[in-house]
Amino acid sequence: MQNLLSTVIAAALLSGCQTADQGLPPSSDAGAVTGPAASAIAGDMVSRLAEQIGPATAMTTIRMDKDTSEFAIALEAALKGWGYTVVTDKKLVRGIKPVELAYAAESLDGQILAQLSTPSIALGRAYRPTGAGAMPASPLSILQRN
Repeated sequence: MQNLLSTVIAAALLSGCQTADQGLPPSSDAGAVTGPAASAIAGDMVSRLAEQIGPATAMTTIRMDKDTSEFAIALEAALKGWGYTVVTDKKLVRGIKPVELAYAAESLDGQILAQLSTPSIALGRAYRPTGAGAMPASPLSILQRN
């Protein structure tokens, strides 16, 4: 029953992200996700994102909002670990259009609901915090946009 609830909540988060102009929602305050859980969730979500958008190349730059939460820091580190260039300001590198990334991580009923969104895809998953980090508590939800 709890897995069904997690899946329904993750689906609701994802469905709320699609707008008529394909704009991304602002990144949420991910301050509720800290320590080993932040690192574990960021690592898993970025690996899933890489599966969907492809491996990092010299032209792959990710732009995300500047944020000092542990989840945002872990997310940036995970992206860089996968070889992506990450920018957190509005500066653009000449000739390169960055992939805009919005993210959210919210604590709800003892689980953490995480989401990554680009203009073309949104990923969501529920996690159960553990002593060593976090474990997936639901299947990965994928929303592809045209």
